[in-house]
Amino acid sequence: MIIFQKNEILGRVKTRLATSVGDENALKIYKILINHTHSVSKEIETDRFVFYSDFIPEKGFASQRFFKERLQKGKDLGERMRNAFETVFSEGYNHVIIIGTDCVDLMPNHIQKAFSKLDQNDAVLGPAYDGGYYLLGLKKLIPEIFEEIDWSTDQVLNQTLTKLQELNYSIGIIDTLSDIDNIADWEKVKGRFNPELNSKN
Repeated sequence: MIIFQKNEILGRVKTRLATSVGDENALKIYKILINHTHSVSKEIETDRFVFYSDFIPEKGFASQRFFKERLQKGKDLGERMRNAFETVFSEGYNHVIIIGTDCVDLMPNHIQKAFSKLDQNDAVLGPAYDGGYYLLGLKKLIPEIFEEIDWSTDQVLNQTLTKLQELNYSIGIIDTLSDIDNIADWEKVKGRFNPELNSKN
């Protein structure tokens, strides 16, 4: 399992959310999302990689024994994900799933379902309600699905599915979930966490 994670830098994370709650609260919320993602991933019997956006921290949650740490490489999200898959496949793995850190609805059963569907399909996708995806699973590198994609738009999922279908790959689909990208997304789930973290702070 690959976790794609931005480094916890003030003003550099959850920037769309920060326009409503401020940079400090955006960073606090992002740390909540990271902790949730790491906790969920620890429930899965698999090797776990954290790929950081900018640097590998000297100390941190991911430095514990549960995670192997790597650095993202590439000009855009597609190239970075492609390189991450290539790195992990090169280490001998043949069922690889990548997730981000924005999906607070993600639970262990979603990841388990994805691995199960990957046994029967070439690729697995976990759709997000915003038109992207929160999870991608592959048995081998498929470079085309990381190229000519309009990243950070509502076309990501459809464009990815179209490429997989055109290449005649079998596709497994799991539950559709919500990412936390803006204040409307956060308002729906903030009650699960610290009530002080809201749009009025």
